[in-house]
Amino acid sequence: MKILIYPDAATASAQTANRIAAKLSSFPHAVLGLATGGTMKPVYAALREHLGRGPAAFTSFNLDEYVGLPPTHPQSYAHYMQTHLFDAIQMPPDQAHLPRGDAADPIAEADNYEVAILAAGGIDLQLLGLGANGHIGFNEPTSSLGSRTRIKTLTHKTVSDNARFFAPGEIVPRLAITMGIGTILDAREILLLATGSGKSQAVAQMVEGPLSAACPASALQLHPRTTILIDVAAAADLRLRDYYDTVHPGGLDDRIA
Repeated sequence: MKILIYPDAATASAQTANRIAAKLSSFPHAVLGLATGGTMKPVYAALREHLGRGPAAFTSFNLDEYVGLPPTHPQSYAHYMQTHLFDAIQMPPDQAHLPRGDAADPIAEADNYEVAILAAGGIDLQLLGLGANGHIGFNEPTSSLGSRTRIKTLTHKTVSDNARFFAPGEIVPRLAITMGIGTILDAREILLLATGSGKSQAVAQMVEGPLSAACPASALQLHPRTTILIDVAAAADLRLRDYYDTVHPGGLDDRIA
């Protein structure tokens, strides 16, 4: 696990986008695993600049989608991706994959999504965010570290955190279809971006804590090519901060400009 600490969130986000752009420059037809949420907005803004008007050559699989929401719902992750990336880069619809939240049989939809990832040859580069409770995708604490794509019940905290994105009085989904932790670990390379003091405890548990389902992101300790990109605020609780700064001062990594 490579730990890169940057002076601020803007730099960490830009460096994450640079790595994705570098992957697509060397491998235009890569299969990307994509994430959503506020942390990813500046990453996708930078990618729009890197990639131009397209059409995009890569294939994508998003981590998750709310059960019950159609792709046209303004809070669906399908709508998020169209708004923040796909429309701008002319992403061909048949190359952009998300679980159908409004599928008649969500269990079958989850199973089919797992099969589709395998049929595409697996994920070359997986982008992740980090929940304050250590979740990746919607794999909440106590998720099996070997889990595959499935339906998960969201914690009260996750539902509460997400409520701000929904209209007053609108029901916030409590279920999601999500890639499993085992599915995520199958990716050939993983980038995780986390910024802000609200993520500092989760970052410390992920990087330095025990391997435990109590912090799903700690499973990334098992992956041979995971890079963690964080800002100073998110690094605040790391006990080995001096060591990470010694190995990669200022987040310097000679593989990426």
